[in-house]
Amino acid sequence: MQRNMFTGLKKIYNEFPRRFWIVVGVSFIDRMGGTLLFPFFSLYITQKFGVGMTQAGIILGMFSIFGLIGGFIGGALTDKFGRRNLIIFGLVFSALTTLSLGLVNEFSLLYPLAIITGLLTDIAGPAHSAMIADILPERQRQEGFGILRVVGNMAWIVGPTIGGFVADYSFFALFVIDAVVSCLVALLFFLLIPETRPAELEKQSQTSLVQTFIGYIQVMRDAAYMAFLVAGILMGLVYQQMYNSLSVYLRDVHGVDPQGYGFLLTTSAIVVILFQFTVTRIIKRRPPFIMMALGTVFYMVGFGMFGFVAAYALFALAIVVITIGEMIIMPTSQALAAGFAPAEMRGRYMAVYSLIWMIPSTVGPAAAGIILDNFNPNLLWYIGAALCAAAALGFYALHVHVGSQKRFDPAAEEPEPLPA
Repeated sequence: MQRNMFTGLKKIYNEFPRRFWIVVGVSFIDRMGGTLLFPFFSLYITQKFGVGMTQAGIILGMFSIFGLIGGFIGGALTDKFGRRNLIIFGLVFSALTTLSLGLVNEFSLLYPLAIITGLLTDIAGPAHSAMIADILPERQRQEGFGILRVVGNMAWIVGPTIGGFVADYSFFALFVIDAVVSCLVALLFFLLIPETRPAELEKQSQTSLVQTFIGYIQVMRDAAYMAFLVAGILMGLVYQQMYNSLSVYLRDVHGVDPQGYGFLLTTSAIVVILFQFTVTRIIKRRPPFIMMALGTVFYMVGFGMFGFVAAYALFALAIVVITIGEMIIMPTSQALAAGFAPAEMRGRYMAVYSLIWMIPSTVGPAAAGIILDNFNPNLLWYIGAALCAAAALGFYALHVHVGSQKRFDPAAEEPEPLPA
């Protein structure tokens, strides 16, 4: 069995270009640095500055809002100047702002730092997605994004564990380690990864920066893409509750302590690591909008269960159901976003794609808080199930209207965009 597993992994490795695996390895190192710090950032703010979660939540919300703005700026810069240099720039300046967050001693200074950090941390996000779309042909993108998800979940299992030990010694050490990791990743990108923007798009660099930003109007006029995003935002509003409101709901309504909630998230990560390869292989030749609808139905069932069950084992089952949907949705949605985008506009399309997660992360926690504080807490999950049903219908409608186009055909062949 072990030999068969090794043979299967070797086969997967050989199917993808070497450059892709370099990006995967470097991304794992980068994620490790982030997961060392991010889970403990709220604890750091409340402990060091003696403030409550309301003030900490405002800071975290500012990260999301200005991260969205940074992503839009980064999308335009990615299309004009390329991927590699922007990623290196983002990593170096992210390291500097991270250190600043660890050194500041006045809470009021966190507000301007949150603006700068949000802008710079997410400015290279579209460049990362565009680079994967450059390296992989369309038929491999869904599976490629799935591999990146496995790597990300591996980092989430290892990183917070190490970060917890480090945080007991020194919170500031977490900021230093994250900054050092960012600089190391920037160096690896500089040494190992050349620019991936296709040579035929070099004329894009002749376009003025203003014209490049105006290109966002063309993205907004893509009606099918906007419909895809609206359905994705409805879905994201529900999915976001797993990382925000669910812990409070389980504690206050069912007496589940933080350790029990943490185990549920660990269960989700383990399921992804064990089964994401298999799930992606099963779905990669199937109609992508249908897969999005199917994954959203799993969300509807899983999140809806929280409003009806009370046993911890059933909460764990609900998380597994949600994770099955997640394994279908995450790689498929990223591949679809890349499929919508003309090659010369990949950065801007991927920047707008981030709305699927940025809007829910900005609006979702407050909206859920209103429901939990003023109504029957179970209503949150009933509404969530209804939103997922609406999103699933939206994805199915997209399948009917645009799913037959070649750019969304999972079996469509296209030339290899780059050598290994």
